[in-house]
Amino acid sequence: FKSCFCATRQTRNKMTMIKSTTTTTTGKNVMNTRSSSSSSAQNGCVASSSRRIRSNDTNTCHHHHHQSAVVSRSSRSTLTTTTTTSRNFYRNNNSNTNDYNQRRRIPTTMGGVSPLLSSSSCSSSSLTSSRVVTMTMMRRSVKNTRLSTTSGRSAAGENSSTTQTTTTYKRRDRLAQIKGNDRGKSKVGKTLELKGWVRSNRAQKDRAFIDLNDGSDMSGMQMVVLQEHVDENVWQLVAGATSEVSTGASIRVKGKVVESPGGKQSVEVLVDELEIIGKADPATYPLQKKRHTLEYLRGIAHLRPRTNTIAAVSRVRNQLAFATHQFFQQNGFLYVNTPIITASDCEGAGEQFQVTCLLNGLEEEGFAGAAASVAPQDVEKVEQKVKSQGDIVKKTKADKGEGNATKEDVDREVKKLLALKEELTELQSGSNTPQTSVKELPKLKSGGVDYEQDFFAKRSYLTVSGQLNGEIMASAVNDIYTFGPTFRAENSNTSRHLAEFWMVEPELAFADLNDDMDCAEAYLKHCITHVLKHCDEDLQFFEKNISKDNLRERLQNVVDQDFARITYTEAVEHVLSAKKKFEFPIQWGSDLQSEHERYISEEVYKDRPVIVRDYPKDIKAFYMRANDDGKTVAAMDVLVPKVGELMGGSQREERLDVLEKKIEEVGLEKESYWWYLELRKYGSVPHSGFGLGFERLVQYVTGVENIRDVIAFPRYPGSADF
Repeated sequence: FKSCFCATRQTRNKMTMIKSTTTTTTGKNVMNTRSSSSSSAQNGCVASSSRRIRSNDTNTCHHHHHQSAVVSRSSRSTLTTTTTTSRNFYRNNNSNTNDYNQRRRIPTTMGGVSPLLSSSSCSSSSLTSSRVVTMTMMRRSVKNTRLSTTSGRSAAGENSSTTQTTTTYKRRDRLAQIKGNDRGKSKVGKTLELKGWVRSNRAQKDRAFIDLNDGSDMSGMQMVVLQEHVDENVWQLVAGATSEVSTGASIRVKGKVVESPGGKQSVEVLVDELEIIGKADPATYPLQKKRHTLEYLRGIAHLRPRTNTIAAVSRVRNQLAFATHQFFQQNGFLYVNTPIITASDCEGAGEQFQVTCLLNGLEEEGFAGAAASVAPQDVEKVEQKVKSQGDIVKKTKADKGEGNATKEDVDREVKKLLALKEELTELQSGSNTPQTSVKELPKLKSGGVDYEQDFFAKRSYLTVSGQLNGEIMASAVNDIYTFGPTFRAENSNTSRHLAEFWMVEPELAFADLNDDMDCAEAYLKHCITHVLKHCDEDLQFFEKNISKDNLRERLQNVVDQDFARITYTEAVEHVLSAKKKFEFPIQWGSDLQSEHERYISEEVYKDRPVIVRDYPKDIKAFYMRANDDGKTVAAMDVLVPKVGELMGGSQREERLDVLEKKIEEVGLEKESYWWYLELRKYGSVPHSGFGLGFERLVQYVTGVENIRDVIAFPRYPGSADF
């Protein structure tokens, strides 16, 4: 191959003339090109997985390098190269997404996104293009063949055929794959081995019915155990007095798929073999076959994924994450990972978790200034706190009885009371004595903490957004997106807030607010279309048991309708002219509340998504581009029925002087954003982006009311378990 490749390079000038006769001859020996959309998306050329270069082909290429060319399988005299772009490979049937694909640029150098060649044919009349195509394809052929041949074999000197080495990995089929689109009817007569967890076991006189589920779909599959069909040991495991096939146990089952006479399932498995993998004591297992409240399940988050609701949420969340990556990848966005630890406050709200190592060891060693003795007034203060907290506990319990508080609220207040009592006990017993080893926090002359002695040599926080870092990448590699965890130390116990949540944040280079709105609309429609196609059984469950409305119809309406677009001023006018009363009054300059947002999308625009743009500058972040009116900024929020705001974004301020002034106005330290400002000094471009709280998207699609139930391990005030 080395000699073939070098010879090809030496004679590249001759390749501008491709004769019909030499092409026909060479076409039989050089290469067969096969169109494969999957490998086109990976390699940006015709499918390497389908392509072969045999050793005799290599010899032909070596001896006839002056005739080198890439030809079609028909060996015609015309040089034809057919590929399928990644955009076509991933393209969704949704016409709105296709429209967005056509509007945005698809960069030709984005790895794994767009192919090297276009999907159109390259004719022999385009001589210069043909030479480039030939050289590129030859390089890729050499590279791919080296990877697919047995090591140590000389590619240019042997006539024996090469051996392609491929490694395939496949896990056993899950219930969802086994049932497929026909609910398992195509598997009738086949013997399967299944593994999963027992949902229920109903034993009768001579048979037993086991509901087995492996988490891959909602309904699971019924296992039928006939006493006459299995040995006595298996029957005793299933139906004996001390049956171990109980709810929660994990088992392995082997048997034949048969048609089910029952109406609830199409097929069932007639069991031949059964093995207990892991027992579950029915006397103590917390998830018996009954309905549990979501509040109760939060206290056993290690087991709640086994319930129908949380398992279905997890599957929908998985598909939404897949659709997120799919949408941005097919549109040429680069996926980047932004840091979790930051020294910047993107939102300027100051509600951040601080990261420090200065406190390490203080609890063990004590700290400077510890009291040498317990003063009586200190004991009295804590006693008063205990009394006040006791009153709060009583009131919370009373509120719970009236339905105005939850068990979670009561537990939180009781926990505070117990902590105060423990503190009081320590004070009364005189246990709060000075430590023998004292560690001091590093201090400045002014008395403040010297954070230059900390791990990062400055104040550091958990990030609230990856946007600022995303802008750096977009200023170099064009459109990007981030998808990762973010944090906010907001002491809120509402059903809409988490301390740790995931954000989807694209950043579009050379884009204004209109481009941003187009992207947000296309992305949301793509995600919902994908879930409607792949999660119908789960959505059916949510529709019946959670949202209890026309959930799927509501989601389909989002896909089918163009989003309405109005200004903030128009939105305020709609609310002010409403005949209904709102809990929160509104005037121009105040932020829209959830009740206002839902009124606009549900009643004014009749259950239609609405994009509100051009918000007052005083209620938006410093980085948003100032509009010419001096009052508003180029910001937008996407409002949807039943939720209100789902996404928020803006065009970023790309003008250096304006951005510097805005940073000073909001009281931020310009020195902390020196790198952000330099993006405006060197090759600044208009750019836009938006952020989507991923848990809120899952809430919207599933109808689950509390955001703590759409993430596996929720973090909120007073809760960091599991």
